[in-house]
Amino acid sequence: MSAVELHIFTEPQQGASQEQLRTVAVAAERLGFAGFFRSDHLMAIGAPPRPPGPTESWASLADIAVATRSIRIGTLMTSATFRLPGPLAVAVAQVDQVSGGRVDFGFGAGWYQAEHDAYGIPFPEVGERMERFAEQLEIVRGIWSTKAGASFSHQGRHYELRDCPSLPRPVQAGGPPILIGGMGERTTPRLAARHAAEFNCAFVPLEAAGVQFDRVRRACAVIGRDPGSMRWSLALTVACGRDEREVAQRCANIDRDLETLTEGGLAGTPERILSRLEKVAELGCQRAYLQLLDLGDTDHLELLAEQVLPQVR
Repeated sequence: MSAVELHIFTEPQQGASQEQLRTVAVAAERLGFAGFFRSDHLMAIGAPPRPPGPTESWASLADIAVATRSIRIGTLMTSATFRLPGPLAVAVAQVDQVSGGRVDFGFGAGWYQAEHDAYGIPFPEVGERMERFAEQLEIVRGIWSTKAGASFSHQGRHYELRDCPSLPRPVQAGGPPILIGGMGERTTPRLAARHAAEFNCAFVPLEAAGVQFDRVRRACAVIGRDPGSMRWSLALTVACGRDEREVAQRCANIDRDLETLTEGGLAGTPERILSRLEKVAELGCQRAYLQLLDLGDTDHLELLAEQVLPQVR
């Protein structure tokens, strides 16, 4: 089948310690997965809070950068509402340094109001959130792209920066590649065409992802960008088992319906997973982010590495 990079994607806000995340990241690297990514949330979604509580994503990734050597690391997606753009550029550049240039920067406008309310973070209406997100993209990229020894300034509707130092310097020229995702029909494709190295659709049927990819391709064409310069990816919840009983058990363990997961994710035996990934490749996707929700199930990770990963590389 066509080559698709497989990356592991975790949701630690649902109940995972930093030690668990580090263990999974190190195992993913050892087993040959291309990347280890995590969400950027401060509260469990659709479930009561569980100890040990949230982990701050860029502090978490700094630790994982030290514990690993070759695997790509990053977020799906860092929330623009959580941080000011200047300090965010510093934090991500610092992790890029620590990792030796292995960061991919997933960046989004923020969407989960409950965690904003819980932590006292302003949560504007969607229009303002997208405005702020667009401005933050300009600022983060501007800081990273400013020549060494020069400073960056920005005067915008929501943010003003005066003579911001272009330090620390990311290892990757121009800064880590930016991932943008989402199903917005107008603003999201325009921002992706202008700023993103990669466009991602998460947890949607393949047909819907194909429609959104076409919107982004058209937005690229409008500004004269070759859509072939964009990397395309999907995030998919995974439940793989050696037989139907094991598949059903893994779905139950993460409180997912097998039928729904089969339609919008990756559920089944390795053969079924591979068949589904073939359709992912047919959409033009170069990457698939496999959402693992049960981080204590190390056998699941090993099964994917043994019977799925070798067939897609």
